[in-house]
Amino acid sequence: VQLQASGGGSVQAGGSLKLSCAASGRTFNSYGWFRQAPGKERELVASISGAGSITYYADSVKGRFTISRSNAKTTVNLQMNSLKPEDTAVYYCAADPGFRGADSRYSYWGQGTLVTVSS
Repeated sequence: VQLQASGGGSVQAGGSLKLSCAASGRTFNSYGWFRQAPGKERELVASISGAGSITYYADSVKGRFTISRSNAKTTVNLQMNSLKPEDTAVYYCAADPGFRGADSRYSYWGQGTLVTVSS
Protein backbone atom coordinates (compact mmCIF):
# COMPACT_ATOMS: atom_id res chain seq x y z
CA VAL A 1 0.00 0.00 0.00
CA GLN A 2 1.31 3.42 -0.95
CA LEU A 3 -0.07 6.89 -0.48
CA GLN A 4 1.43 9.47 -2.82
CA ALA A 5 0.84 13.09 -1.92
CA SER A 6 1.35 15.99 -4.29
CA GLY A 7 0.44 19.63 -4.78
CA GLY A 8 2.39 21.48 -2.13
CA GLY A 9 4.18 24.70 -2.88
CA SER A 10 4.52 28.35 -2.01
CA VAL A 11 1.73 30.88 -2.20
CA GLN A 12 0.97 34.34 -0.89
CA ALA A 13 -1.59 34.89 1.83
CA GLY A 14 -5.09 34.79 0.42
CA GLY A 15 -4.10 32.37 -2.31
CA SER A 16 -5.13 28.79 -2.97
CA LEU A 17 -3.50 25.41 -3.32
CA LYS A 18 -4.88 21.94 -3.97
CA LEU A 19 -3.28 18.87 -2.44
CA SER A 20 -3.91 15.41 -3.83
CA CYS A 21 -3.20 11.96 -2.47
CA ALA A 22 -3.41 8.80 -4.53
CA ALA A 23 -3.71 5.41 -2.89
CA SER A 24 -2.36 2.32 -4.60
CA GLY A 25 -2.90 -1.23 -3.59
CA ARG A 26 -6.35 -0.90 -2.04
CA THR A 27 -9.18 1.45 -1.20
CA PHE A 28 -9.90 2.86 2.24
CA ASN A 29 -12.95 3.83 4.23
CA SER A 30 -11.33 6.97 5.64
CA TYR A 31 -8.81 9.52 4.44
CA GLY A 32 -7.33 12.34 6.42
CA TRP A 33 -5.06 15.29 5.88
CA PHE A 34 -2.74 16.22 8.72
CA ARG A 35 -0.20 18.99 9.06
CA GLN A 36 2.81 19.68 11.22
CA ALA A 37 4.30 23.11 11.56
CA PRO A 38 7.83 23.64 12.92
CA GLY A 39 7.87 23.19 16.68
CA LYS A 40 4.25 22.06 16.80
CA GLU A 41 2.50 18.75 17.10
CA ARG A 42 0.90 17.10 14.13
CA GLU A 43 -2.78 17.96 13.86
CA LEU A 44 -5.71 16.56 11.93
CA VAL A 45 -6.87 19.18 9.46
CA ALA A 46 -9.67 17.38 7.63
CA SER A 47 -11.04 13.91 7.08
CA ILE A 48 -13.59 12.14 4.95
CA SER A 49 -15.05 8.85 6.07
CA GLY A 50 -17.63 6.23 5.34
CA ALA A 51 -20.01 5.49 2.52
CA GLY A 52 -21.73 8.79 3.14
CA SER A 53 -18.46 10.74 2.87
CA ILE A 54 -18.81 12.28 6.30
CA THR A 55 -16.37 15.16 6.62
CA TYR A 56 -14.56 16.64 9.59
CA TYR A 57 -12.62 19.92 9.69
CA ALA A 58 -10.47 21.47 12.33
CA ASP A 59 -11.90 24.78 13.51
CA SER A 60 -8.88 26.61 12.14
CA VAL A 61 -9.68 25.62 8.54
CA LYS A 62 -13.49 25.50 8.49
CA GLY A 63 -14.90 27.50 5.62
CA ARG A 64 -11.53 27.67 3.87
CA PHE A 65 -10.53 24.06 3.20
CA THR A 66 -12.57 21.39 1.43
CA ILE A 67 -11.78 17.69 1.42
CA SER A 68 -13.12 15.41 -1.29
CA ARG A 69 -12.43 11.99 -2.70
CA SER A 70 -12.94 10.16 -5.94
CA ASN A 71 -15.88 7.82 -6.40
CA ALA A 72 -13.42 4.94 -6.58
CA LYS A 73 -12.09 6.01 -3.15
CA THR A 74 -8.53 5.92 -4.43
CA THR A 75 -7.81 9.64 -4.48
CA VAL A 76 -8.42 12.32 -1.90
CA ASN A 77 -8.02 16.03 -2.44
CA LEU A 78 -7.71 19.01 -0.13
CA GLN A 79 -8.67 22.33 -1.67
CA MET A 80 -7.18 25.11 0.41
CA ASN A 81 -8.47 28.63 -0.12
CA SER A 82 -7.84 31.92 1.65
CA LEU A 83 -4.54 30.60 2.88
CA LYS A 84 -2.90 32.26 5.85
CA PRO A 85 0.74 32.28 6.98
CA GLU A 86 -0.26 30.09 9.91
CA ASP A 87 -1.25 27.38 7.43
CA THR A 88 2.44 26.91 6.66
CA ALA A 89 3.34 23.31 7.47
CA VAL A 90 4.22 19.93 6.08
CA TYR A 91 0.96 18.29 5.08
CA TYR A 92 0.49 14.52 5.22
CA CYS A 93 -2.25 12.33 3.85
CA ALA A 94 -3.34 9.26 5.74
CA ALA A 95 -5.75 6.40 5.17
CA ASP A 96 -7.50 3.82 7.28
CA PRO A 97 -9.85 0.92 6.63
CA GLY A 98 -12.07 1.98 9.51
CA PHE A 99 -14.33 4.98 10.09
CA ARG A 100 -12.10 7.69 11.55
CA GLY A 101 -14.06 10.95 11.63
CA ALA A 102 -12.27 13.18 14.13
CA ASP A 103 -10.12 10.28 15.34
CA SER A 104 -6.51 10.85 14.32
CA ARG A 105 -5.42 7.21 14.55
CA TYR A 106 -4.66 6.20 10.98
CA SER A 107 -2.91 3.05 9.80
CA TYR A 108 -1.30 4.23 6.59
CA TRP A 109 0.64 7.39 5.90
CA GLY A 110 1.98 9.14 2.85
CA GLN A 111 5.07 11.29 2.60
CA GLY A 112 4.69 14.94 3.49
CA THR A 113 4.33 17.84 1.11
CA LEU A 114 5.39 21.32 2.14
CA VAL A 115 2.98 24.23 2.00
CA THR A 116 4.44 27.68 2.56
CA VAL A 117 2.21 30.74 2.83
CA SER A 118 3.93 34.11 2.83
CA SER A 119 2.43 37.31 4.15
